[in-house]
Amino acid sequence: MDTLHTRRSFLRSTALGGALSMGVPSFVAATLDQLHADAEGRDVQTATGKDAPILVLLQLAGGNDGLNTLVPFTDDDYHRARPKLRIKADQLLKLDDRFGLHPSLAGLKHLHDLGQVGILHAVGYPNPNRSHFRSTDIWMTATDSSRYSNLGWIGRYFDNACPGADPTVGIAIGARSPLAFAAKKPTGVALENPDSYRFVDGEGGDMNGGGKFYRAMNRADATDSGGSVGMIGGAAAHSGSPLDFLERTALDAQVSSDRIREVVAKAKNQASYPATRLATDLKLVAKLIAGGMPTRVYHVGQGGYDTHQGQLPAHQRLLGELGDSLKAFLADLKELGQLDRVLVLTFSEFGRRVSENASGGTDHGAAAPLFVLGGKVKAGLRGEAASLAPRDRVDGDMKFRTDFRAVYADVLENWLKTPSAPILGRQFTPIPVV
Repeated sequence: MDTLHTRRSFLRSTALGGALSMGVPSFVAATLDQLHADAEGRDVQTATGKDAPILVLLQLAGGNDGLNTLVPFTDDDYHRARPKLRIKADQLLKLDDRFGLHPSLAGLKHLHDLGQVGILHAVGYPNPNRSHFRSTDIWMTATDSSRYSNLGWIGRYFDNACPGADPTVGIAIGARSPLAFAAKKPTGVALENPDSYRFVDGEGGDMNGGGKFYRAMNRADATDSGGSVGMIGGAAAHSGSPLDFLERTALDAQVSSDRIREVVAKAKNQASYPATRLATDLKLVAKLIAGGMPTRVYHVGQGGYDTHQGQLPAHQRLLGELGDSLKAFLADLKELGQLDRVLVLTFSEFGRRVSENASGGTDHGAAAPLFVLGGKVKAGLRGEAASLAPRDRVDGDMKFRTDFRAVYADVLENWLKTPSAPILGRQFTPIPVV
C-alpha cells in the first residue's frame, strides 16, 4: 500500500484534519491543503526551489590547522614555530607574495583562479574556548563565549524568515541535524541515504488503525535510518499537546520521503566526483538543488581535523579530499546552471596553536581562515592577517581579526536577504563576502 497516499487519506478522514481551520500553524494548514489537492487531482502551486539563493554550510570538524592550510610562507615566526610541520615556499600553491595554499589544495586553487573563492584571514571570536564541544556550539549558535543557547543561528533564521516553510527548508546530510538548525518550531531534516529515507510502516504493515498509524509516524526510535519524525531538528518526543502532535504529524507528512527519493532519482550530476564521503555528500546536495528542492540551507561535514599527532599525512589527505570535492561540486553546479544561486561557507570550531607540539601535530588553538565559495563571492584574500610573533599571541594562539558573526551578518543580509540583528542578537557590521 502506498504509505503517503494512506497518510493523506487518514489525515483527510479524521476530525483532526477537519479542525485545521481553527488557529493552527500556517504550514500545517498548507500541508493538509496540499494533501487534499493531491488526493483530489487539483493543481496547487508550490515552491519549486528554483529561484532563491542557497547556503551550503561545510563544517571541518575537529579544528582545522589554518596555518598549514593558508600558509604565511614569508613569515619567519611561522618557520620558527614549526620546524618539522612547516611547509616550504616551493611546495605551496601561491596566491600572492605572502600566502599560499597547502599543496593538496589544488582543487581549491583551481577555483580560486576562476574567481570562485574568497578567503578571510584570522576568523574567530572574543575569549575563545578550546573545547571542541563548546566552541562548536558557539559557532553554531552565534552566541558570545560566555552565553549558552539551545537555538542555532540557522534555526533562528528559519523562525524569523521562513514561517510556514516546508520542513525541507533545511537539509543536513548525516545522521542528525546540527545544533545550527535548532529552532523554536522544529524545522529541517537530516538524511544519510535517500534510498532509506522513507516513511515508517505501521506494525505488521497495517496502516489502517489510527493508533498504530500515529505511533509509527511519531516514533523517535524508529530503526529506519532517516525516515522518522525523530530526524527533524529539535525534541522528537511527543510533548503531550494534541496540537504539537498534529503539527509534527503534518510536518512529517510534508517532508515526503517519496519526494526526496524521486528528486534524487531524476536529477543527474554533470561532473565527476572523487570517491570520498565528502564528495558523495556534496554530490547528493547538487542533485537536490538541481531537482528543485525548496531547501535554503544545507549542512555537510568532514571530520578528522583534530591533528594532535602525525599531522602531516592526515592533513594532506583531508585537504586533498576537501579541495577535490569542492572543485567537483562547483563544476557540477555550473553545468547544472545553479552556480550563481549557491554560496558555500566553511567553518571549523577553532584553528590550531601556532607552535607544533612534540608529537608531530598541533594542539587546540583559536583563529583560522574561513573560505567562501560560489559564483558570486568576493574573491581573493580578505581581511587582516594575524601576527605570529610570540609577543602578539594570546596563550600561544594568534589573535582573531574578524568576528565570525560579522561574516554571518553579511550572509544573512546580502545573501539570504533578511535582517541579521534579530537572528544574531545584535547588529554586527557585515564583512562583505558576497
